[in-house]
Amino acid sequence: MSKKIRITNVHLDLGASRRGTDMGSSAMHVAGVVPALEKLGHRVVGMRHIGQVSMEAADVGDPHARYLKVINEVCRELADETEKTLAHGEFPLILGGDHSQAIGSIAGVVRHFKQQGKELGVFWCDAHTDMNTPDTSLSGNIHGMPLSTLLGMGPKELTGISGQVPAIKPEQVVIFGVRDVDSKEAELVKKSGVRVFTMSEIDARGAGNCLDEAMQILSRASAGIHLSYDLDGSDPSVAPGTGTPVPGGLNFRESHLVCEIIAKSGRLTSMEVVELNPILDIENRTGKFAVWLIQSALGRTILWN
Repeated sequence: MSKKIRITNVHLDLGASRRGTDMGSSAMHVAGVVPALEKLGHRVVGMRHIGQVSMEAADVGDPHARYLKVINEVCRELADETEKTLAHGEFPLILGGDHSQAIGSIAGVVRHFKQQGKELGVFWCDAHTDMNTPDTSLSGNIHGMPLSTLLGMGPKELTGISGQVPAIKPEQVVIFGVRDVDSKEAELVKKSGVRVFTMSEIDARGAGNCLDEAMQILSRASAGIHLSYDLDGSDPSVAPGTGTPVPGGLNFRESHLVCEIIAKSGRLTSMEVVELNPILDIENRTGKFAVWLIQSALGRTILWN
């Protein structure tokens, strides 16, 4: 079914340890994301740019939650934009940006569906669990903290953006493709109750079986599913342009299968693609790959029109 899509380009790299993800959305546009969506029959009805001050002009602040002030401002603006997009009956496609932006994008979706008495499910595709807190993080980088923040742990400036704490319930969250977790973070993950599918489990059971279970879990969420796709969830051989690559990730077909299965469910409410760093990419391979994933999530199949 064709959708009215509103794209939000998030120019943010302060949550990461290296520069460049602020240009990620531009790389996806260079790769042709708008004509790709239109070819599928969708209509891009608008576009918004949300940005940050430069790293050189920003105050680091607390070293355990670096650049918190600016990231808070960006996430609040993004939450407002995402909520407004849904209220207008449009599909929010959010192009990042580092993964700290998910605090804002998901908060906005949660606020919209809360008015209808519905709860959101989140499919978090990532090499990492992103459940550090300022107390456990070794780097202080907030892009390693967004999921814990959405689950109610972390700086109060961020946990409250959705208007409820926690913004989402752990039993309605799935993390897929994990293969790199800090030791203290792992303790939080185990206590949280979030279902984590590691690459070891996906290898042993098969991506299809794991995705079937993941979708059963997310069926508990009455509002539908937000897909938060960190490109480092895919293997560096197919997505080299990320700041925190980890070998042994989802291959080309497994990555697409994630998006295709979610599309087939008909329950996708919103989508973001994050952590594309063009500085580290090779001839925009990751930008092109990201556009293919977006197409798969929005209805492209092997036999498509």
